Amino acid sequence: MHFDAELFHREASNPLLRAGDWPYPINSVFNPGACMHNGDTVLLCRIEDRRGISHLTVARSKDGRTNWVVEGKPLIADDPTDAHSCWGVEDPRITYVEELGGYVIAYTSYGPGGPCVALARTEDFLSVEPLGIVMPPEDKNASLLPRKIDGQYVLFHRPVSVLSARADVWLSKSQDLRSWTTPEPVMQARSGPWWDATRIGMGPPPIETPHGWLAVYHGVKAMVATSIYRVGLVMLDLDDPTKVIRRTPSWVLGPDADYERVGDVPNVVFPTGLVHDEARDELRMYYGAADLTVAMASARYSEVVDYLVSLPPEGE
Repeated sequence: MHFDAELFHREASNPLLRAGDWPYPINSVFNPGACMHNGDTVLLCRIEDRRGISHLTVARSKDGRTNWVVEGKPLIADDPTDAHSCWGVEDPRITYVEELGGYVIAYTSYGPGGPCVALARTEDFLSVEPLGIVMPPEDKNASLLPRKIDGQYVLFHRPVSVLSARADVWLSKSQDLRSWTTPEPVMQARSGPWWDATRIGMGPPPIETPHGWLAVYHGVKAMVATSIYRVGLVMLDLDDPTKVIRRTPSWVLGPDADYERVGDVPNVVFPTGLVHDEARDELRMYYGAADLTVAMASARYSEVVDYLVSLPPEGE
């Protein structure tokens, strides 16, 4: 029997961002990509407007916790003339790629054909260079590694099987961020009554550690009247990220607080942003709570890594 450590602790001031914090009328703010830029914590938040269509808007904070300054217009918005994004853009993940001298935003573009994966580049979060659709429908939960492996970028994503309707984590590779290889399997939803048995998806971009890529993922369990979204951790091989070295048997964060249990989609903790503050040995995980607000939970980076390394190797 496994009892996972209480690694992550909710911020006392959660939720950090609510619809009322926006300078224009919106329904909800959730599922933010996160990074550090010029000393600020930058969140690229999914905003659902009062039509029900989502766009992405920047919020900044000096300490990553308080005094958020919200931009007055979207950074990436729906395009009524584009069949891939006319129904909105959603759930960004942000990766700083040193080789490019900037950030790559992986996000879900949504249209009548279904959700698909799009990429964009930015250096300042004031303007973006679209790189286009890189994965066809139905695909989402895309997250890019911060450096190439064997000369290729690595993108995790979550295609849905037409035959089985399975929704697992795969990866594809590219030399130019535009043309991508056939997906390779990384990690599957567990079978049976597990907390992550219905479907899974990669969260924020994995962080490189001496032991492997530290990755956060969400897992879903279907109940009679609802689905519950929780958070787990994995360690992936540094040279072959299709190989899972360690995987937490239990979730490390699940819906418990009222703002996670009650909202537009109840019982949801959906991680999309992760900031590593090396000076403080801190991981700050930003997540959407019940598809209504943005919240944050923090952990000691060293404790998280030590805990993962202490688990039995995957498959044993």
